[in-house]
Amino acid sequence: MGKAAALCSGSTRGLVSLLSAVPCLACHELPGPGRRAMSAETAGAGGRGGGGAAAGGAPAAPGSDTYKGWLFKWTNYLKGYQRRWFVLSNGLLSYYRTQAEMAHTCRGTINLSTAHIDTEDSCNIVLSNGGRTYHLKASSEVERQRWVTALELAKAKAIRMRNNQSDDSGDEEPASQSDKSELHGTLKTLSSKLEDLSTCNDLIAKHGAALQRSLSELENLKLPAESGEKIKAVNERATLFRITSNAMINACRDFLDLAETHSRKWQRALQYEREQRIRLEETIEQLAKQHNSLERACRGAPGSTGSAGTTKGSVQSAKGEASDEDEETEYFDAMEDAPAFITVTADPKHHRRSGSNLSGASEGHPEDWNLEDSVFESSNQSSYNESCKDLLPKKRRRSRIPDKPNYSLNLWSIMKNCIGKELSKIPMPVNFNEPLSMLQRLTEDLEYHELLDKAVKCESSTEQMCFVAAFSVSSYSTTVHRTAKPFNPLLGETYELDRLEELGFRSLCEQVSHHPPAAAHHVFSKRGWTLWQEITIASKFRGKYLSIMPLGAIHLEFHSSGNHYVWRKVTSTVHNIIVGKLWIDQSGEIEIVNHKSKDKCQLKFTPYSYFSRDVPRKVTGVVSDADGKAHYVMSGTWDEKMECSKIVQSSHGSAGSEGKQKTVYQTLSPKVLWKKYPLPENAENMYFFSSLALTLNEPEERVAPTDSRLRPDQRLMESGRWDEANVEKQRLEEKQRAVRRRREAEAVEALEEGKDYEGYIPLWFERKVDPITGELICAYKGGYWEAKDKQDWSSCPDIF
Repeated sequence: MGKAAALCSGSTRGLVSLLSAVPCLACHELPGPGRRAMSAETAGAGGRGGGGAAAGGAPAAPGSDTYKGWLFKWTNYLKGYQRRWFVLSNGLLSYYRTQAEMAHTCRGTINLSTAHIDTEDSCNIVLSNGGRTYHLKASSEVERQRWVTALELAKAKAIRMRNNQSDDSGDEEPASQSDKSELHGTLKTLSSKLEDLSTCNDLIAKHGAALQRSLSELENLKLPAESGEKIKAVNERATLFRITSNAMINACRDFLDLAETHSRKWQRALQYEREQRIRLEETIEQLAKQHNSLERACRGAPGSTGSAGTTKGSVQSAKGEASDEDEETEYFDAMEDAPAFITVTADPKHHRRSGSNLSGASEGHPEDWNLEDSVFESSNQSSYNESCKDLLPKKRRRSRIPDKPNYSLNLWSIMKNCIGKELSKIPMPVNFNEPLSMLQRLTEDLEYHELLDKAVKCESSTEQMCFVAAFSVSSYSTTVHRTAKPFNPLLGETYELDRLEELGFRSLCEQVSHHPPAAAHHVFSKRGWTLWQEITIASKFRGKYLSIMPLGAIHLEFHSSGNHYVWRKVTSTVHNIIVGKLWIDQSGEIEIVNHKSKDKCQLKFTPYSYFSRDVPRKVTGVVSDADGKAHYVMSGTWDEKMECSKIVQSSHGSAGSEGKQKTVYQTLSPKVLWKKYPLPENAENMYFFSSLALTLNEPEERVAPTDSRLRPDQRLMESGRWDEANVEKQRLEEKQRAVRRRREAEAVEALEEGKDYEGYIPLWFERKVDPITGELICAYKGGYWEAKDKQDWSSCPDIF
């Protein structure tokens, strides 16, 4: 049986979900045979909280109108089963990431009146409704049976409500019963009036007939000719009056029949509107409770009153779960067991120095935060200009490119046939591009490499984590205005950035796969660090927006300490694809882990919302050690700057709306770790490129023949010759397709001969299992820089 799980599309239904709690039923995901096997992490979640209703409190009995509880829901191959909060009410089964989400975001729903309920084994439940299927798992067989009973009862009641059978009246709510009585009273009144009209019609017909007889008798009398004509006219008018009265009574009877026919439909519509109103009232009530709870937590937080204590931030999620619902990544809400925290600026006068250093425990000291030899001192605002000077290249680089031509293009004529397709498989004209390849965009992550140079100097791993976190956020600063897509690299295309003498590092990228598109990246710095990654870009065009989901881990290792950091990128979303001004948002969570010291940093990229009072593009996070003790609070925006505040004391505030205590962090004044460089003059006419981006496609000698700088269509586009660039782009893509067809033919031939066919082998990278993540990655195997020194490019393929 084909297995599909329903997902909720997100960004366009947020307001609807808030006001009416009506979930979206438009999207689907396809789990496969691997759904039966729960990951150890998922199983652990079940062990902690269970998969049943009991985990969420005391739910109603299965036979009642509402049943709530935890179940595990199949999401996709990567995440497997994930713990979700399910609510069964009024014949609808809805689910949420957390109980708190019931106030604003429904992830999906299924109507039980037309659903099929099936049980695979002792713990699994399968709900299917048309093309929508939910694969659910309970924590035990007993819990599974409770849910099956509740679902069967709810389904039976939903069917009765749909058919509006008379024997269903006993299960109706009092409000619904009063509506039914009112409706029946109205129909009785209409019937009574119709009977009165019928009586009147009979009387009219009787008296009309008598009148006509009298008039006939008058016609038979010998009267003057003029009187006979008048009597005849009166007789005709009486006949017309009788016909009209009959038509009126027939129309009234038709009206009553129509009212009786649609009475059930009206009743269901009234019931639906009443339920919507009740849901809205409950939502508003819950929001009010949460607001009051937040106010109490702020008032009860230590140091939150008086001139010394000012609230620095609002409740934030310290740990969260990445979106496994394959759709809009606009929703990245915290897990149900994730603690929330409040940051409060502490008064340095209230803390005494006791000799501990900056890298000490969470109970730090304010004087240490201002030590002259602290590495943080080199990251504040006063040293910002010095950092800029350090980046000035010794070699003179270009500071501008030709202005972007003003070409008009019918966007919808191209995009209307691309909805739901993989972006890399859509033939796009260069009009949507910027004159850089994806390999060059990947290299742009190194624009703020000096953060890693400073991190090398940190003696404390938690201090070092702060700089690594700031570096991970800084890579998004160049995307705020960059709404054009980079060129998709050709298979085997490379890009080098040799700044070893100028900036202390050299970088190499290679396109190692075409479908799916994947790029491998390796950076070596003589200042004490190495970075490598393999990024696969998954992207979907959803009609109104474009979701770009980078897949793959980023590795960073410091040579002297051996600290090895790993993190992954968040989802980028391009809004207003069809109508309006394009804008980009970043949303999701980054977990940075030091696999040597086990320190962690949880960063949350808050998605933009019209209804939020938060600063747009907000990023918050907490740096904690291996024991889970928080040391620093990170805050800022991904397009402007990141600050770090040292935690001097942590305590628990009042309970939140779900009875969970929020952690209150008292912090010292923040230090600016990173701030975005200003854009060059006239950047709006140069694709909003940064100073580094302007130099990435600058012609350079001695590079490999596969380097992106030598790509002809990209070079023509940068020069403003877009028509020629489109022709050249088609030629290169057709050449690449011909190579792919040749490889496919070779694979078929090898199969027929019983030989192994290895397929495409990257030139400068090799496939191997990463010992940290256990994933198969492309790692740099060496040889490129040696080949450059010798200018021996004989092994490079002819791709241009």
